[in-house]
Order: sequence, then structure tokens, then C-alpha cells
Amino acid sequence: MKKQLITLLVLPLLWAMHSKAQILKPVKWSYSAKKTSDSEATLLLKADIEESWHIYSAYQKDGGPLKTSFKFSPSKAYILVGKIAEPKPLAVFDKNFGIQVDYFEKTVTFQQKVKLTAKQTTIKGKLEFMACTKAQCLPPDEFNFSIPVN
Repeated sequence: MKKQLITLLVLPLLWAMHSKAQILKPVKWSYSAKKTSDSEATLLLKADIEESWHIYSAYQKDGGPLKTSFKFSPSKAYILVGKIAEPKPLAVFDKNFGIQVDYFEKTVTFQQKVKLTAKQTTIKGKLEFMACTKAQCLPPDEFNFSIPVN
């Protein structure tokens, strides 16, 4: 009987501790490539962002939050064409940073054009971003991607 009572008291405590220890992952990334010709393609890197969270523009000015950044692994199979493209971000003055911040909510798709020097390739890289709400920011996070282009 004593063991059952202890179990009944301890289990809810363990459950509460477990639920508090869960890691927040408010941004889910997906990626694809769209061939626009035999020698060109557009890479699509999409962020699905949970309600009340946001991530920052790739062109966020220095002195503020961490901007979303993309690093593509060097390869002889492709050449980057121009800079990463993004839709127009939301903008607001952030008193914590003392500057205007440019950010995205809900969903955003970043695009990178590439010139292909091979018929097939896989473009690899890493992106870094920071997710925030009005009340908190998570530490910067990284996501490795591998995008087949056929």
C-alpha cells in the first residue's frame, strides 16, 4: 500500500518535470529545388513558424537580433547566382535592440538561384536563425540541408 501511495505521488511530479524539460522548436524547415531550365534552378528553403513566434530577415541590420543566414557548401556542380531572395518582411522598432527589426511570422520561403554545371547535383549547406516571441528569444539554432537538383 505504501509503495502505491508513493508511486501515485511521484508520477505526477515526474510528468511535470518532463513536460517542463521539453525543448522548444517553434520553427520547422523544409526545402526543395525547382529547375527553371537545363542549366538553372531555384532553391526553396521554407520556414513554418509556430503562432506567436518569428524569425529575422536575412538582411536584418547589424546591432540587433541574429539575422537568418545561409552557407552553401562549395561545389563544382553549381554556382550561386545573386543573393538569397526573401519576401518583404514585417518591420517594427524594437526598444530592446534600439533599432528597427525585420522579421517573418507564420511562414516564409527564402530563394537562392543557382547555375548548374552538372546535370544532377545535391546542394548542401547550413542555415542559422533565431526564433523569438515578444517575451523571449531562443538561442540561435542551425539546420543542415541537402537539396537534390535533378
